[in-house]
Amino acid sequence: MRTPHVVVVMGVAGTGKTTIGPLLAGRLGVPYAEGDDFHPQANIDKMAAGIPLGDEDRRPWLDAIGAWAHGRAGLGGVVSSSALKRAYRDRLRAAAPGVVFVHLTGDRELIEDRMAQRQGHFMPTALLDSQFATLQPLEADERGVAVDVSGSPEQIAARAAAALDGLDATAPDAIAPDTTAQAGPSPL
Repeated sequence: MRTPHVVVVMGVAGTGKTTIGPLLAGRLGVPYAEGDDFHPQANIDKMAAGIPLGDEDRRPWLDAIGAWAHGRAGLGGVVSSSALKRAYRDRLRAAAPGVVFVHLTGDRELIEDRMAQRQGHFMPTALLDSQFATLQPLEADERGVAVDVSGSPEQIAARAAAALDGLDATAPDAIAPDTTAQAGPSPL
């Protein structure tokens, strides 16, 4: 990538955001921040109990991720966030207008299998259906790329880096700010 963008690695639970994020950050030579670390304890407790988060629960989490991304503007960084809804991504763009998204996608069966194999994570597989029901894939006017999660983590990170390079090559060096986001955070 020509410029040090802030990249949000997004997708439903189990797509590998926590695994791919640091690998991608290493390839790009920028720091990584784990999105789960921005959740207040109440959110973690709710998810661990099998209760999906609502928009109200996500606001402080998204604002904390957005503040981190804003602080990395011009320096670059990678952060994970499910960013399942357009409104969530709009909120992140309001805080950090130049943010770029890497949407990790894949077959539901593969994702569920990977979730079932995780150890020590608070998100149960029972919430996967709610994640897919909430998911609104990137739209044509959103700056980002979709990357399939089949293969090894190294292969996925390499595909993500290549897709970002391709995205960067098709656009000017500077990303124009999202003018709809300049009025402040969007309501959820």
